[in-house]
Amino acid sequence: VSDLRPSALPGPLDVSRSMFDLRSPPHRSMKRYDSVSSVPSSTSSRKDSQGSNRSLDTITLSGDEKDFGRLNVKLCYVSSVEQIWITVLHCKDLSWPSTCGENPRICVKGILTLPKPVHFKSSAKEGSNDIEFMETFVFAIKLQSLQAVRLVFKIQTQAPRKKTIGECSLALQELSSQESSHWLDISPPSK
Repeated sequence: VSDLRPSALPGPLDVSRSMFDLRSPPHRSMKRYDSVSSVPSSTSSRKDSQGSNRSLDTITLSGDEKDFGRLNVKLCYVSSVEQIWITVLHCKDLSWPSTCGENPRICVKGILTLPKPVHFKSSAKEGSNDIEFMETFVFAIKLQSLQAVRLVFKIQTQAPRKKTIGECSLALQELSSQESSHWLDISPPSK
């Protein structure tokens, strides 16, 4: 079992190179995964390490597998001025470790995983299960450059101390001038 506690993680500026390797082609076929079980939602059973099937109903959640919440963002590409518009709207059903206190200050840090990464950060809000950010970030970047990268979001506490409590990401190959809304499942931060 991997230790997914945020205290065992590197600093918030580290982005796993293997997870966001820009040399590999973008994955066009995506599968929908059940956020609780991490197996395809159409699958009702899976083989364990000994090869026997067990029903998903019998899988219990440990603390590391619980729901960390969802992030709502909107994306739009304005081709006439070659700008990407990223709006961080809402964090819903957010949870954080008890070590962060009852109401930590929370912000969303975004990273466009270009060869020279582009970073941005929302203002910090008082922690609650539902946080509205409603902040838009605009960057002048050519569409061809964006279609091979991911947009990574790190949910961070700012006070009492800075710590990444969750993350999520999405690929930008479908980026268009039509504004799109996305609900992203927040996962424990990767090592």
